[in-house]
Order: sequence, then structure tokens, then C-alpha cells
Amino acid sequence: MRITPNSFNKFLLFKLPSAYFTGVRLDSLSDTKATVRVKHRWISQNPFNSLYYGVQAMAAEIATGVLVIKKIGESSRNISMLVTHQTASFTKKARGMVRFTCDEGAKIQQAIDATIKTGEGQTIHLKSQGLNEQGEQVSVFEFEWSLKLKVSR
Repeated sequence: MRITPNSFNKFLLFKLPSAYFTGVRLDSLSDTKATVRVKHRWISQNPFNSLYYGVQAMAAEIATGVLVIKKIGESSRNISMLVTHQTASFTKKARGMVRFTCDEGAKIQQAIDATIKTGEGQTIHLKSQGLNEQGEQVSVFEFEWSLKLKVSR
């Protein structure tokens, strides 16, 4: 299946409804970059009148994860993916529309190629940066993804 923003956003409704109902949406996807948007609204707020960190984490993870899903799909191999570690830093209150971008598609491709070539699991660290409407950084998330070739039984 070819992943498009529209098809992936429908996927969110059925497989990640908490992300869907808080307004997390895939904005754009290419071979090297994914952008996910989310707007500060009543359902996505925290008590301090900004975007709840959990909602930011969902959007940031999806920005990295959708690139991994795309690259695995293109490989035509059965590869598992799992977040094994995550860190975040918050630099400004997240208000209005926030876009999380990951531009490390080439790094993902190298890890998938290594997994297929060696048969051994690979660990990659991917960054997702959140910017507000003024282009100011509000948060940065780093995810450690584990990729493993599934063995047929």
C-alpha cells in the first residue's frame, strides 16, 4: 500500500484513535521527510494553556514512525519496528499550530539495508523537531527505534 497523508490519517482514526481525536495529522511525506501537525485546542491542552506534552509526543513519534513504515513497505521485507527509548526537551509553550518534522529518511534506509544484508537488528536514533506558526522551536523529541528482520517459521 502506498502511504499518503490522506490514507495515513484514516489509519490513525482506526489504529491510533487518541492521536486522531486530539487532531494529530500527517501533513506531508516524502522519501526523506515527514511533517505532522497538531493544533492547540481544548482536547489537546494542558492546565497551563498550551499543547499537552503527550499530544506533542504522539505527533513527534508519528513524524519519525511514518518514515520507518514507508521505508519498510518499500523494502518488501517483513521487518519489525519498536520504540525502545525516547527523550524530549521543551523550549517554549506550544500554542496554535505546531508542526513536527523528521528529515532522516536516508538514515532509516541505511538501517533497513543493514538489517536486510546482515539479518541482525539495527538501532537508529531519529529526531523530530516541533515548530510553532512563527517558526520557533517549541520542543525536540528523539526516538530510538529498533528494527529487526522477522524470520518466517
